Amino acid sequence: MTQLIDKMQWRYAAKKMDASQTVPQDKVERIIEAARLAPTSSGLQPFEILLVTNPDIRSKIQAVSNNQAQITEGSHLLVFAAWDTYTADRINHHFDFTNAERGGTNEGWENYRQMLLKAYPARDPQVNFEHAARQVYIGLSASMIAAAFEEVDSTPMEGFDPKSVDDILGLGAKGLRSVVLLPLGYRLKGQDWLENLKKIRRPRNEFVIEVK
Repeated sequence: MTQLIDKMQWRYAAKKMDASQTVPQDKVERIIEAARLAPTSSGLQPFEILLVTNPDIRSKIQAVSNNQAQITEGSHLLVFAAWDTYTADRINHHFDFTNAERGGTNEGWENYRQMLLKAYPARDPQVNFEHAARQVYIGLSASMIAAAFEEVDSTPMEGFDPKSVDDILGLGAKGLRSVVLLPLGYRLKGQDWLENLKKIRRPRNEFVIEVK
C-alpha cells in the first residue's frame, strides 16, 4: 500500500507531454483492464472505452477540446463513453452473459433482472445517461490509479465539446455519448510548469469527517 500511495504522490495532470515517447502497449492494456475490472452499479458496466491512436482523429478531437496539447502529444487517447440509455437488450445481455459464465442462475438473480428491466428502461433517457456517466468516473479513477502505478502520465479532461467528439467517433450509432477524455503519455521533463510543484491537497482533518 505504501508503494501505491507513493505513486499517487508522484502523479499529477501533466500539461506538457513528450510526443517522442510512446507508452508500451502492455502498460496501456493494464490501464484499460483496471477500468474493465472496476465496480459499477449492478455490475452493468454501462460505458465503453475507445482507444484512439490515429493521429488525424486525435487532431480532430483536439480541435474541439480547447486545443489541449496532451491529446496529440500523448501516444494514446482513451475516450470514456457512457451508454445513451439503459435498454432491455443491454440489461438482458449482462444477465445472460453472467449466467453463461457462471454456469447457471437462481431465482434471486432472475428476480433482480426483472426489477432492473421494470425500472431502468422506463426512465427518461437523459436520467439513464447521467446514471451511466457517473459509473464512467469509477472506471476513470481506476485507470488513473493504474497509470500512476505504471508511471504513465494521464490527464483527465472534460473541457471538450461532447457532441463534436461523438460525431468524430460515430458514437451515436453505437448508442454511446462521450463523457471524459484521458490522454496517456510521458511528461516532457523540464518543460511542464506543474512538474516540480508540491502536490497540494487539503489536510486530513479538513477532508475527513469522522462519525463515531
